Amino acid sequence: MLRANFEFTLWLVLNLFFLVSSVTALIMAAFAREDAYRAADKQTKAFWLVILGVTVAVNLFVSMLFLSIAGLIATIVFFVDVRPALAQVSGRGRGRRGGSSSDGPYGPYNGGR
Repeated sequence: MLRANFEFTLWLVLNLFFLVSSVTALIMAAFAREDAYRAADKQTKAFWLVILGVTVAVNLFVSMLFLSIAGLIATIVFFVDVRPALAQVSGRGRGRRGGSSSDGPYGPYNGGR
């Protein structure tokens, strides 16, 4: 009895995590500009909306672990690869302060010249 409750709770928590992460990725993909996808040299906005939309639908309506994990992989790829590239192209990336990669905390590093 305790094991069955644990398995059900674990399954519920995993499904909820998969659903929340895929919905979050879908919303972020929808709000990004179309030209940012092209400038970042990523797949089109329509491609990511379809992939993430199917992932949300699978997490809502289909209870197959294989499909949920495949959707989670697509969501992770969006969060790890596409979203940072879109942020950098849109000017919201890590280099927001406008410096170069050789800048130190007190200004540019010029190699002792």
